[in-house]
Amino acid sequence: MHLIVRPVAMIAASILMLSLGNGAASAGSAQEEANRTAVLAFYEKGLNQKDADAALAHVGDRYVQHNPNAADGPDGFRRFIGFLREKFPNSHSEIKRSFVDGDYVILHVHAVREPGTRGNAIVDIFKLENGKIVEHWDVVQPIPENPANNNTMF
Repeated sequence: MHLIVRPVAMIAASILMLSLGNGAASAGSAQEEANRTAVLAFYEKGLNQKDADAALAHVGDRYVQHNPNAADGPDGFRRFIGFLREKFPNSHSEIKRSFVDGDYVILHVHAVREPGTRGNAIVDIFKLENGKIVEHWDVVQPIPENPANNNTMF
């Protein structure tokens, strides 16, 4: 009987460890999804609705901007949204896909500043701390009129 109890105990311990491991993975995934949700809300409120204050609710104590044409901090973001509201009131950004890797959320975006134009393909990268956006990078590429291939940029 002693021989049977020991393997059963080992199997039970293994199942417990696997379930704890899955719980840890789920917790990480839950945080990643919370990060994605925060970035998507920030993008919709800021870039599409042009409501800087609502977007900034998703920003942490600091906002480091790695785009050399944009200023750091909430005031820099407010100026950018003010520029969009004034010069491109009908601009719209469509998020084609999003990726999450821990504290980083990456968006692949089709941004059109003036309806009827081809717009830009953008990759935005956000770093979050404690569920709040603290850094931003982007890469912007104009969508050409005559591409060298028939592949889309999205």
